[in-house]
Amino acid sequence: MDNHHPVTREVLHLFHAHGGSRYGGENVSQLEHALQAAYFAERDGAPSTLIAAALLHDVGHLLHDLPADAPDQGIDDRHETLGARWLASRFGPAVCEPVNLHVIAKRYLCAIDPAYFGLLSAPSIQSLALQGGPMNAEESRQFEQHPFHQEAVRLRRWDDAAKVEKLATPYVEHFAGHLDAAAAEGHGA
Repeated sequence: MDNHHPVTREVLHLFHAHGGSRYGGENVSQLEHALQAAYFAERDGAPSTLIAAALLHDVGHLLHDLPADAPDQGIDDRHETLGARWLASRFGPAVCEPVNLHVIAKRYLCAIDPAYFGLLSAPSIQSLALQGGPMNAEESRQFEQHPFHQEAVRLRRWDDAAKVEKLATPYVEHFAGHLDAAAAEGHGA
């Protein structure tokens, strides 16, 4: 692990320390969810920055001190904002912006794809209500103007799929090379 970028070492440590916590109301841990999203991104041929974003899209859940049942209490933890802020000092916009936009990408997909809502898990539907529900037409147009909106939509689809109990994925260390490349691209080596 010593030959990796300092940011990579920090991320690996964060997942080892906090990744075992439950991912909301789903039957996977935070680490399992992150690994599945990154695995799907890698399998789809995404660049290292987007694979890193997939791995780290919910890092805000590992950083806040709210209870795991915050949505049940009517609380939107704003994990995307917290995570993107934390990532901004470690990676460039190609990692941070898809993370920052992955929640509103769900709102966008609910607005433009009639079948999308039916794919959401119950906890994701619950959080959608807390996050503002489907976008209106003007919000959708504004979202489509963001330079990273397509990456956020790709990330969102991996996020939605990454809730499979006992799915075999590579270990977190497998993604260290992608984290190294993304950190070097974002802030220099």
